Amino acid sequence: MTILVTGAAGFIGMTVADRLMAQGHAVVGIDNMNDYYPVSLKRDRIAALETAHGKLFTFHELDFADNDALHAALADQVIESIVHLGAQAGVRYSLINPHAYVRSNLAGHVNMLELARERRVRHLVYASSSSVYGGNDSLPFRVEDRADHPVSLYAATKRADELMSETYAHLFRIPMTGLRFFTVYGPWGRPDMAMWIFTKKILAGEPIPVFNHGRMQRDFTYIDDIVSGVVGCLDHPPADDGAPKPGGSRAPHRLYNIGNNKPEELMHLIAVLEDALGQKAQIDFQPMQPGDVHATFADISAIAHDIGFAPTTQIESGVPQFVAWYRDYHKAR
Repeated sequence: MTILVTGAAGFIGMTVADRLMAQGHAVVGIDNMNDYYPVSLKRDRIAALETAHGKLFTFHELDFADNDALHAALADQVIESIVHLGAQAGVRYSLINPHAYVRSNLAGHVNMLELARERRVRHLVYASSSSVYGGNDSLPFRVEDRADHPVSLYAATKRADELMSETYAHLFRIPMTGLRFFTVYGPWGRPDMAMWIFTKKILAGEPIPVFNHGRMQRDFTYIDDIVSGVVGCLDHPPADDGAPKPGGSRAPHRLYNIGNNKPEELMHLIAVLEDALGQKAQIDFQPMQPGDVHATFADISAIAHDIGFAPTTQIESGVPQFVAWYRDYHKAR
């Protein structure tokens, strides 16, 4: 099978593409290689995929929000399924550069929906986010919970993606699965996320910024568990049978939470990270940031029931694996 993976130079995109090719699938990767964080890391991810998988991997550097460029690049390629992970990420950055989110997460998502419709793909799996739950204080977050009070533009664009996908699934009967990711971390992770920021600053002897004075909880989910969930969903498209799906749709469209189902106190994460690094952190306690939420906690009963998703990596083993990769990566550069 040939599978299109958008955001292939990103953290989750790279690791999903790697798993798919390890299973023998051909992957066509797309990424615009923007400079939201260092492009060198993105190029290293692509190089790792090319080295590991050779001709199974085809990469196009382009912006999928540019519909003409997208169609020109894929004109001669057979695409059977799509894993749409490309997006403008980051809650706080959406306060600074909202137009990047409108272009990538809204216009770009419509382009992928249109591509799925034109190619009549077997399944479109796309990235949503736990951010759609906004300030919901009912824990754990369930896919049945209301998600119409976002507290950041990023969250609003991800909820809009879910609604547009529902429309296309209803009108054109395209099988689709939206995945609400919960705080993903691990090797090849993103430099704008807490795990990387804390590691870098602790090793440099610099204070780490800890928001809401440390009173935060996150459902930290290790990348290997996330990839197993994504690939498991891809292999099991929702049926077009009129029955209600997780998220409430009667079209072939479902929504899943994909997380560790175990929220961790931020200060406990820091303690685990200190142990892995063998070095104490200097804490710079700061107030809550605009657009942030106090806690995330995924109810994963739907995805566990439907595809057998069962995360196995707790932070006590996942954090040391990230630290080992981080040291090796920077030693090699």
